[in-house]
Amino acid sequence: MSTFSVAWDYRCPFARNAHEHLIAGLRAGAQWDVTFAPFSLGQVHVADGEPDVWDDDTKTSGLIAMEAGIVVRDTYPDRFLDVHQAFFDARHDEGRDIREPEVVRGVLSEHGVDADAVWAQIEEGGPREVFRKEHQTIVQEHKVWGVPTFMAGDASVFVRLMTRPQGDAELAVKTIDRVIDLVTGFPELNEFKHTSISR
Repeated sequence: MSTFSVAWDYRCPFARNAHEHLIAGLRAGAQWDVTFAPFSLGQVHVADGEPDVWDDDTKTSGLIAMEAGIVVRDTYPDRFLDVHQAFFDARHDEGRDIREPEVVRGVLSEHGVDADAVWAQIEEGGPREVFRKEHQTIVQEHKVWGVPTFMAGDASVFVRLMTRPQGDAELAVKTIDRVIDLVTGFPELNEFKHTSISR
């Protein structure tokens, strides 16, 4: 059993790639104990002297899909993988604006989650505090600066996967296992990046 965490923000296409592999592998029974860790790309781009995204009412719309994902992760764990995938799909494959409440609520309803109940939690503010705390924790403890970052033990590695599993569970499991093997078993490899992208 491999135990690790992976950071996500629905806005990043490379987070989408990695999380699709994770979702496909988990659905296929991969022996992973995965913690899904929310991270705000908006927060890391806040300029000095400006309010944090959690405290800036002009940036609330950029948080709601993540907050909804957190509520589903913590309250409806049996629906999380479906909703998690659906938010990535809505943003990257369907061109839907996940900053719009009706889009977020639609994704929830489409996957058997009570959108009103999730929205009630968001309006109460609890998910935002969870988001803030978990983001700050992985930044402080693991120096996370982008997504997807894989965290296992004391090791933290930003990983940019170029492929999507396209329904191939074997590829998904092999891909994530290879990543975790490098993260935990080869810490001497600090950077490995192709100079060009083969298509």
